[in-house]
Order: sequence, then C-alpha cells, then structure tokens
Amino acid sequence: MNKIVKNTLILTVITVVAGCLLGLVYDITKAPIAQSKENAKQEAYKTVLADASSFAVYEAFDGTEAGKVLQEAGYESDEIVEVAVAEDASGAEIGYVVTVTSHEGYGGDIQFSVGILSDGTVKGIEILTISETAGLGMKATEPEFKEQFQEKQVEKFAYTKSGEEGDDKIDALSGATITTNAVTNGVNSALVYFQNVLGGSSNE
Repeated sequence: MNKIVKNTLILTVITVVAGCLLGLVYDITKAPIAQSKENAKQEAYKTVLADASSFAVYEAFDGTEAGKVLQEAGYESDEIVEVAVAEDASGAEIGYVVTVTSHEGYGGDIQFSVGILSDGTVKGIEILTISETAGLGMKATEPEFKEQFQEKQVEKFAYTKSGEEGDDKIDALSGATITTNAVTNGVNSALVYFQNVLGGSSNE
C-alpha cells in the first residue's frame, strides 16, 4: 500500500511540475507569437494596399451585420472576419482592408485580404490560407492570377473561361474553376460589404 501511495505522490508531483513548466513556456512564447501574427497581418495589409502608411482596427465591425449583408447579396458561403482602416501618413482614412473566408474552396476554406480604396478601387488581394490542389487551385496564390483584380473599380467581378475582356472579367484558372469561383466570390463579398456598410462610392 505504501508503495502505491509513494508512486501516486511521485506521479502527482511530476504532473504538477510539468503543468507549471508548460504554463511558463506558454507565458514566455505568448507575446512573441502574437506579435509575429500581427506582423504577418500588417504585411498582408501593406501588400494589398501599399498606399497606406498604417492600419487600424475598424472598431464598428459587426460580424452578424456582415453576415446579413452577404446573405442578402447571395454570398452565403463567404464570411467577413476582420476589417482594418487604412490611413495615410497624416492619419487620414484612405480605404479599408477586408479579410474574407470563403467556404467554397475545393480543398477547404480559403482566407484572403482585399485592399479597397475609399473610391471603390480594388488595390490588390493577398491569400492568407489555402489548401487547394497543387498545380491547379494553388495557382490562385500566383501574381498572374491575383493581379487581375488590381486597380479595378467595378461593382463586382465575374470569371470567364473564354478570354472575354473587361475590367470586371477574371480569367479562370485552368482545371480549377471551383477555386476561381471561391476567390472571385470572396472578392465580391468584400466589395458588397464595402458598398453597403463602409459607405462605398457605389452606393452614392
């Protein structure tokens, strides 16, 4: 019996010590990990809206409101997860970065940020997370595809397989129509949110 008690005490001590060490490691690494994530986010913001000097959290963001706006516009498979206000060197607001999660990806969710100037011009998109098929859907991360959205001031985008031209036309990725559709709809969701909630010029 004494041996059982002894072993139980030893195991208890080991468990407590291990728990304390894990807690200590978490406390030590929590701040650097959070800072690293914030830096990556700011980098993505800068990529899609290089005109801005800084970005601030859009405090009025309401996920429920965003969901209703997208649902009414027919984009039920997309979700606005975060919005940042883009500011110039003087602190004046020049646009927004809208982060969207599309649930229509072939390999799972696709999350990306869309930079939109106050006049409704899309300055760029940046893929944050994606797990599409290599050589097909993953081509959505390549500049050739992403740059099709840049410097375009349109109400919404539509993808084409025929090479049809127009500012609102996006050439579909070969063999990856589902991925193309997911990204295009996601960008359109960002535009819908901008136009209906952020006071976009398309509503004026």
